[in-house]
Amino acid sequence: MPIKRLLIANRGEIALRIHRAAHEMGIETVAVHSTADADAMHVRLADHAVCIGPPAAKDSYLNMAAIISAAEITHADAIHPGYGFLSENAKFADIVEAHDITWIGPKPEHIRTMGDKIEAKRTAGALGLPLVPGSDGAVSDIKEAKEIAEAAGYPVIIKAASGGGGRGMKVCNGPEELETLIQQAGSEAKAAFGDATVYIEKYLGNPRHIEFQIFGDGNGNAIHLGERDCSLQRRHQKVLEEAPSPVISAAERDRMGGVVSKAMADMGYRGAGTIEFLWENGEFYFIEMNTRLQVEHPVTEAITGVDLVREQIRIADGKPLSVKQEDIVFSGHAIECRINAEDPFTFVPSPGLVTNYHAAGGMHVRVDSGLYAGYRIPPYYDSMIAKLIVYGRTREGCIMRLKRALEEMVIGGVKTSIPLHQKLLTDAKFLDGDYSIKYLEQWLSEET
Repeated sequence: MPIKRLLIANRGEIALRIHRAAHEMGIETVAVHSTADADAMHVRLADHAVCIGPPAAKDSYLNMAAIISAAEITHADAIHPGYGFLSENAKFADIVEAHDITWIGPKPEHIRTMGDKIEAKRTAGALGLPLVPGSDGAVSDIKEAKEIAEAAGYPVIIKAASGGGGRGMKVCNGPEELETLIQQAGSEAKAAFGDATVYIEKYLGNPRHIEFQIFGDGNGNAIHLGERDCSLQRRHQKVLEEAPSPVISAAERDRMGGVVSKAMADMGYRGAGTIEFLWENGEFYFIEMNTRLQVEHPVTEAITGVDLVREQIRIADGKPLSVKQEDIVFSGHAIECRINAEDPFTFVPSPGLVTNYHAAGGMHVRVDSGLYAGYRIPPYYDSMIAKLIVYGRTREGCIMRLKRALEEMVIGGVKTSIPLHQKLLTDAKFLDGDYSIKYLEQWLSEET
């Protein structure tokens, strides 16, 4: 049976993005929302809306029973989790499928495998993806840890097997501090994720963060849609993304894209996924896989013309990939600015009433946002309130268009990160494409 009614298990701009794709496919939508999001734009536009709890995410957007109940009472055929919240929760995917509801996402076993960083690394290596030198799995014995670190070469980084966001992560410069840092990383990981397991990798000095967008049909067919450069980060959180990367050649894209799409085909992967790499001196090193749609997916849509959300829904509905690898043409350049409700330089959150709002427009300018004048940004969730995506035939043309679009964008009543993006777009190293994952934090420390 084709999908006729889709429940969106998310909020904010991604919920609105999914609603739009579904409606363009003739599919009804069900919005679920907390009491804090009763006036959200996606709730207003959806065909049906169900309140699933109070503001706290654990009582609403992470409440599996409430979401399944909402799907059942509205007779939803499918659930799209967006990103964040329950999007990479294998247990939730299992529950959805157990209730004969279509899960718009990868197979639960693949979510489970790639959600464990140690298992993900093992799987990636078995599939032929290049790995950062380091431990094959969890490290607990200090003698073994020292041998692994010596083989990889100092400095090394100790990482939590579960979770992310920089927690449970320690850089070790020599054997004399290894034991202490392993204990500290394990304690942080236990407190943050309930799992003290850590592993060791070679610490790359000045890499870029390059990720490949892939799609699989679940039946052994997979394609890639090129790379995104997500190196501009603060505290391991992406700030600006672009596609294609300024440092990756067409030959490198074809070679690495072929490697990742073959790996996903061999895995039998279904739906959208992103393979993340660190890139340094022409070499790629696998770091993790995200088994969901990415925040920065619009830049890939801009340079390929493929609607990734529509493709997710089609594949979940049992249809084949709508495009073959030879159909994918990479054209032009796209940049996405994440616009957050926060002070642009201290990053203190700034929720509150949006007094006036004007989205940037013009040729090849896209704004993904649920904002409107009179909307009150709640203090309970992530501070991202909009994404500004701009396309140009060249990177230089794209940057000029982005500068103009940022000048047009008006979000009144709250502080936003727009001034940060405007300042960044005048930076010589950014304009040259000469930056790494460490660059933004260094730049911010010099600017403020």
